[in-house]
Amino acid sequence: MIRHAARMDAFDAAASFVAPPAPAFGAVLARYGISAGGPIAMSGAHFIASLIFLHSLPQAEFGLFSFLLIVVPFCLSMSGALLAPSLMNTLRRTGTLDTATISTHLKANLVVGALAAAAVFALLLASHANLAAAALMGVYGGVMTLRNFGRAFAYATKQRHRAFFSDIAYSALLIAGLTALLFAHQLTLTHAAFVLAAASLSGLFAFGIEYIARQFRPGSAGSIFAYIPMWQEFARWAVFGVILTEFTANAHAYVVTFISGPKAFAVLALGSLLMRPASLVLSALPDVERPRMAAKIGRGDIAGAFRTVKEFRTAAVAMWAATILLAGVLLIWFPEIILKRGYDSTQAMMVLAFWIVIFGVRTLRTPESVFLQAAGEFRALARVSMWSCLVSLSVTLALLLLAGPIVSLAGIIAGDLVITANIFSLTRKWKRAHA
Repeated sequence: MIRHAARMDAFDAAASFVAPPAPAFGAVLARYGISAGGPIAMSGAHFIASLIFLHSLPQAEFGLFSFLLIVVPFCLSMSGALLAPSLMNTLRRTGTLDTATISTHLKANLVVGALAAAAVFALLLASHANLAAAALMGVYGGVMTLRNFGRAFAYATKQRHRAFFSDIAYSALLIAGLTALLFAHQLTLTHAAFVLAAASLSGLFAFGIEYIARQFRPGSAGSIFAYIPMWQEFARWAVFGVILTEFTANAHAYVVTFISGPKAFAVLALGSLLMRPASLVLSALPDVERPRMAAKIGRGDIAGAFRTVKEFRTAAVAMWAATILLAGVLLIWFPEIILKRGYDSTQAMMVLAFWIVIFGVRTLRTPESVFLQAAGEFRALARVSMWSCLVSLSVTLALLLLAGPIVSLAGIIAGDLVITANIFSLTRKWKRAHA
């Protein structure tokens, strides 16, 4: 009992860390190197997994897998919207996370994880996955959602090594499991879904026994009912914004899959596959930078917060450029790695061109979007997301019906341009009001 209590005290003590002053260039480089290492490993694992599925599964089943990699990140974004705003507000106000706050968020995380599992199961079943595969993918979605809060908590408490080891554990087991299935000639959608679920569990348990014990037995401190004021003040607007942003960014995935089927979406997924390194880094780095920005804003260091925005953009643009270079090399000199019979190289190049533009726009706006989240501007973000969502859905649907799945990606660009312009405008207004 005494040893367990000591471990819990150490666990809580980590939550009281307050961010230090702005680091030198070498420290910035090291921070992004460590922070991006895990997401890059996951990106590589997903890229290799996608190639395995591309060459080993029927086109429709590859489309299902690609759709899963759209749906689960949406669950992760919802998890972040439900839980991160109140964490960031506490850090911004006090610089610490007390026991009750941590326990409340862990309890809420269990509820969010269960809802994510049910939603992924239902969506994959509706997309014509078999029952066993849909159930295992549901487990994958739920566990990855639980793990997502673990990563955010690790960054908020300056324990980024925990997030790194979690990413590595997930990536290693995913590749090892799929490779074993491939060599045993047992690679099916259901078996692959089992490996995904197992890999997600390994990533969750990589946070350590103390964290797992506290996640599933959060204790009497805090309450799920204590989350209600957090929902009313912050989370509802963040969730609304995430839903709208999701339909702005991925309207094509839902519209094409449910109207034209997973086989049609498989063609669009080729370009998304090639841009996955940039995608994963853009989704992972906010967990690193949001608490830093929130702490600096809380201390009144507005210049330091905007310096972090610039550092974030530099790292994101570098990853976007590197991803384009890698994609070009693969398609021009090694097309047989990416394409197999049934996929047209001209279509693949067209899809990639659309995705390069899409991620270029997202790379430019994401640092400002994360800054506004750190500043607590969730209601304003939700409002600007509404217009971009309407643009993206309407243009994507119209282009799909008139010109087909590939051209429908222009609808995503239209929606992204609208939300980007509005986010930059919001940031300028906030800076004038507070700087």
